[in-house]
Amino acid sequence: MPASSPTPAGSRERQVRHRAARIEDWIHDVRSRWARRRGHIPTVVPYTGYGSTEWVRVFCRVLLHKPIPPEASKRRRRRGDQGIRGWRSFTSVPVGDVPVVIEIGGERIEVLADRGGVVDTTVPVSLEPGWHRATLSTEGANPVEAPIRIVGPDVEFGIISDVDDTVMVTALPRPLVAAWNTFVLDEHARIPTPGMAVLFERLARSHPGSPVIYLSTGAWNVAPTLTRFLSRNLYPAGPLLLTDWGPTHDRWFRSGREHKHENLRRLAEEFPNVRWLLIGDDGQHDEELYAQFAAEHPDRVEAIAIRRLSTGEAVLAGGRTKAEEHGTEVPWVSASDGSTIADRLAEVGVV
Repeated sequence: MPASSPTPAGSRERQVRHRAARIEDWIHDVRSRWARRRGHIPTVVPYTGYGSTEWVRVFCRVLLHKPIPPEASKRRRRRGDQGIRGWRSFTSVPVGDVPVVIEIGGERIEVLADRGGVVDTTVPVSLEPGWHRATLSTEGANPVEAPIRIVGPDVEFGIISDVDDTVMVTALPRPLVAAWNTFVLDEHARIPTPGMAVLFERLARSHPGSPVIYLSTGAWNVAPTLTRFLSRNLYPAGPLLLTDWGPTHDRWFRSGREHKHENLRRLAEEFPNVRWLLIGDDGQHDEELYAQFAAEHPDRVEAIAIRRLSTGEAVLAGGRTKAEEHGTEVPWVSASDGSTIADRLAEVGVV
């Protein structure tokens, strides 16, 4: 058999994986036609982006939404825009392969949303450090603005933080608990992790102007909810690096672990002068991922801070990681709450 010919098993595996993506595309197409017949129109959902003084990374998603009538009350409009309960963000129909126009800093570029309606693209543009706005539009939708955080070339410290069970108590890995938190629970009932806002506030005072990036395996559907949660609980504003659920063109399910690993490596390449404080918890794979990243890029890691889950949280989260030997030379601290983590980071000179 020629080397380039696939084995029968490999061929069958690829067919099965591709079939999953084709089924998802067919479901999206059926739902899209049904939604459009009911009067739903395209809507661009903007997400916070980031960049340097030479480029920006822009995020958004195109969905079909039922328009809110002009005579609707302010409260209804606000609830309609926010989708207070998480399940509503998952019932909207994504619009895939649609052109999206991005305008920022005098530059204009047209890109194509992916199969799930998500845009994640880099735009070359010259901007000053600080906050900026990108205007996003697609045919049939009103233009919207996405905040963009520009990191200056003189910035040497940044924060990358997990979300679930790190800044917000969710016990995400257990399927039933995850489904309840994601699809049912009112966003105002979500619980901030004790002391973590204090930690971030102390870090912001110690390192003014440093970027904060929230790296999570959560779906883009919950980005607006998470953004409001972070703001309401006094966490610093920053981009969310999330993922899209469902099959890809070559596999049944997306790998959340690979999503985190790829974005860590990407941030190291994008900001070669920044040393990152990595914040996570011991309920998933944060310890292992951070240790691997620190081993690969020891000059890019300032310290690693791990929130230790309580016994009950660890049970709900599917257990603890077993990392005893981290194999890294970077400072490594851990505690059960953010205030104690801040004190321990102060002991190693980070705060």
